[in-house]
Amino acid sequence: MDLPNPSDRGPSNFLVCRWRFWSQGLCKALAPLQAAWIAFSQPVPSSCGQLLTQLLLCGCLAIAATGLTYQWLASLLLYPLGPSAMVATVCGLLVFLGLSLVPPARCVFALSVPTLGTEQGRSLLLSWSTATLAIAVVPNVLANMHAAGQVLRCVTEGSLESLLNTTHQLHAASQALRPAGQVGSQGLTLQAQGNGSAFRLHMLKVTQQVLDDFSGLESLVRVAALGTQRAVTGLFTLGLLVDSAWYLHRYLTNLQFDNVYATRQLAQQLAEVGATHLVASPPAWLLWATRPRLSQRELLNCPLKLGMLTLLLMATAVTVAMDHAAFLLAQAAVDWAQKLPTVPITLTIKYDAAYTVLGFIPFLFNQLPPESPFLSSHHSFQWELRFTAPGCPLLPAQRPHTAAPLAAGALQLVACSTVLLETYARRLRHSIAASFFKTQEARRVRHLQARLQRRYNRHQAQQLARGTPS
Repeated sequence: MDLPNPSDRGPSNFLVCRWRFWSQGLCKALAPLQAAWIAFSQPVPSSCGQLLTQLLLCGCLAIAATGLTYQWLASLLLYPLGPSAMVATVCGLLVFLGLSLVPPARCVFALSVPTLGTEQGRSLLLSWSTATLAIAVVPNVLANMHAAGQVLRCVTEGSLESLLNTTHQLHAASQALRPAGQVGSQGLTLQAQGNGSAFRLHMLKVTQQVLDDFSGLESLVRVAALGTQRAVTGLFTLGLLVDSAWYLHRYLTNLQFDNVYATRQLAQQLAEVGATHLVASPPAWLLWATRPRLSQRELLNCPLKLGMLTLLLMATAVTVAMDHAAFLLAQAAVDWAQKLPTVPITLTIKYDAAYTVLGFIPFLFNQLPPESPFLSSHHSFQWELRFTAPGCPLLPAQRPHTAAPLAAGALQLVACSTVLLETYARRLRHSIAASFFKTQEARRVRHLQARLQRRYNRHQAQQLARGTPS
């Protein structure tokens, strides 16, 4: 018989010892957290230490709620600082009193965290992300369209002014040539048909009306976005708490609600009464709370849900791309309008008139005929061609927001992760409710055991009816 080589056992023993060391260290590190959770979930503290721990945890949660409420009111919803601080303080005080004096309130507060991982929480996350993205992108796109429309207005106004100024200068030049044209029976005639000022005013009125419509739409969208953000955030928080409270209500009043978990308490109770055969061939609806593996049905539901969320992510990417495209277009239009040059124009008219008497006689002798000056005229006209009106301000292009699309994308990624974590969130929600209400959990375990017993008896009766030994 070959004896095992001690050198072969060395690495395996080292790994086992190392794993035990890390597991013991992890248990020691989690011991304070476990003690804090036990104190937090106790309806009535059993010692002064648990009471102090419970009050400390409630105070920390109240301070966090106060800070988040103030940040939400002042920074996101744009309320004044004074009323925001007052409302946040009152909210924090109510949270502290509610968590300290009402054990179900602590349970609801704890249940709101895993509720985010359920289907209801996923719907709330997607609604919040969509509202956050729309609030940031739609007004920004309208602002960039307004900036591009302002460029069009300024270029139109400047071009019309330059055209009218050029027409006026040419008309003045023709007037300067008219006396000489009358004497020489030749002249330059320039006549402008219609009223240029009226046409200019009409064009400015049309462009201003378009810009006013854009400004009104932008203001309306901003007001609607702010109101939507306030409503969605409030409904999100309220929906989260209401869903958690509804779960707790059904957990306390209905023994069949969400009672499909084979917990350690059930296993211990079955072992005590010698009924472990009830879970030897467990039904498909029975979920083992201590096993992290997902069932086949849960795995098959994930691709469809992830596909729908992927389409939403693509729509978000297209929306953000549209925002950047509107910004680049507005920025290019503003830069182009700012770089339009001013063209100086100088029109010089020099007119000299002279006459000769019997000019053919010197021509016969191959000499130039003497000229007698009659009239000399010299005029210079200067003006500038401006393609943008000096009194028309160009609006800057609004840069796309970075924080809002990132927040919306993060919320959607969290919603995608909840597809895979939904089962674990449901198990965690059940465990939290069981930690707060141990007596109710014991009744639910007895009800589940009776349900398994009835199933087992029915199965045995069916086998006896077929004549098959168990």
